[in-house]
Amino acid sequence: MNLKPAQEFLTRCFAPEETIALLLRSEATTKVRQRIVTVEQAIAPRYLGWLAHENTNGVNIYVAANPLRSGSRKRTKESIASVRHIYIDVDTDGDTRIATVQFSDFVPTPSIILSTSPGKYQVLWRVDGFDLVSQEDTLKHLAIAFGGDPACTDCNRVLRVPGFLNRKYDPAHLVTAEYFGDSVHKQNDFRLPIAPADSVLYGRFRLTPKKPVKHSTSESDWAWVSQELANGRDAAKLTKELASRRSDKPNPLYYAQRTVDVASARLWMLEGVPHEDIVTMLESRRRFEVSTTLCYARAREITATAARMIARKRIA
Repeated sequence: MNLKPAQEFLTRCFAPEETIALLLRSEATTKVRQRIVTVEQAIAPRYLGWLAHENTNGVNIYVAANPLRSGSRKRTKESIASVRHIYIDVDTDGDTRIATVQFSDFVPTPSIILSTSPGKYQVLWRVDGFDLVSQEDTLKHLAIAFGGDPACTDCNRVLRVPGFLNRKYDPAHLVTAEYFGDSVHKQNDFRLPIAPADSVLYGRFRLTPKKPVKHSTSESDWAWVSQELANGRDAAKLTKELASRRSDKPNPLYYAQRTVDVASARLWMLEGVPHEDIVTMLESRRRFEVSTTLCYARAREITATAARMIARKRIA
């Protein structure tokens, strides 16, 4: 078994001297063991080799999302040293929901996306400045907004470790990680359009907000992009120019790609192009810019978004 993915994941997520909780759960007996060690101990070849041996024998390997206080013996809320990650578990309609998260204006670009089994993911953002209350509040809002698992919103949540097998399935699924940079995000980077009182609406909140709040600049961008596309402007050049104009955005390129692609999908739809053809054209357009795993799901989600825009306009 290749131990490098697990080593890279733990090294990226934690400092060598930090204390972490590893969880080992047997699929056959449901027996759970917990090991509290430093990251330096965990990434040692001998220790990872032991974890690999356990994994080969039917044990799933997890790590707590947040580091523990030095000297901790249990993985409790009180033992958490600091909030390191914001995360969301996506178990239903995974590919489409992941594409929505990645190209949303309401959250920053994820730091890591774990593929835990076919169509199921754990999304992580590296953060700073959160306390336990604000972290759990954000976790609940993420689950509402993007259709995540509402049961996975506690601050001492565990994550699957890439490089090991998910033994829940037969054949077992190799857990993998995709990294999107080392940025550290603050609370105000998560601009989820949900009030705390709305947390009771699990399962009822739309994947795409009905009418996101837009600044006049964004409305002007939309009008300009739509007109340029209608006039035959090249989408690649338009994307590059919009990204340059909107350097104030947290992710100018993502903002530009999404604006241009949604506007394109809407225009094609109004021209009578079949939805599946629109998906194919969007996928072809971004195949060298977006990971293969997400490209098709993203194209489907954007096509659906454009269709909803047209439907709302007709109703109005």
